[in-house]
Amino acid sequence: MLLHVVIIAGAIAMFFPFLWTIVTSITPGAGLTLTPSLIPSDPSFDAYVRLFEERPFLRIMLNSLGLALVTTVVQLFTSSTAAYAFSRLPFRGRGAVFAVYLATMMIPLQVLIVPLFVELKTFGLLNTYLGALLPTFASAFGIFLLRQAVNQVPRELDEAATLDGAGHFRIFAFIVLPNIRPALATLSVFAFMGSWNSFLWPLVVLRKPELQTLPVALAGLQGQYTTAWDIVMAGSVVSILPMLALYIFAQRYVVQGVASSGIK
Repeated sequence: MLLHVVIIAGAIAMFFPFLWTIVTSITPGAGLTLTPSLIPSDPSFDAYVRLFEERPFLRIMLNSLGLALVTTVVQLFTSSTAAYAFSRLPFRGRGAVFAVYLATMMIPLQVLIVPLFVELKTFGLLNTYLGALLPTFASAFGIFLLRQAVNQVPRELDEAATLDGAGHFRIFAFIVLPNIRPALATLSVFAFMGSWNSFLWPLVVLRKPELQTLPVALAGLQGQYTTAWDIVMAGSVVSILPMLALYIFAQRYVVQGVASSGIK
């Protein structure tokens, strides 16, 4: 009973900011106060209308959606193939290479911003979608997650397929991938969420207004002296909906993937 009370209290505490965001978005001229009102006075969806009429918000959403989808698909391909190589292909120094690759997870993006910016400027990729995408095509976390999942697939299946004349490509496509679908779904959610919420890198590399992504555009809604908080919260609600839909759709696979990969 006590455990249920603690869980319910935690759920209410986590849900409260979302409720406050929704209420503020439908309250015209609302501001942020220390004693928020959860009952909107004269509720209206005018903030959502103004959000799309006064700014190219549909184009901005499509920018974020396109970058997130491409990032997710490419990361699934690169991470799954690399995970298969690290798990199934014996080569000299495999453990050392994997350890070094995992060590890159400890390097924050802020350290890499300047060299990445100079590199992209040299190749003329600033203010391009490709420039925003290139650093996201490989993920050390994704390789680690999928390698753990591939390690759980019995090697006897590989041996049986080999006896039937299958090579590495057929084993990878028809045996390994179907057995790691929960981990693939988990990585899909993480990759999509990471790209969708990315702020610093798109802010640096995409300077043209028509190329902006949602986090950058939301930051631009706040004025230097005054801020229309109802419009800011409307934009926040709109940005949350795709991630909420994706997680609800893939929730079962996410739980299975995290459990099977051994991540606590």
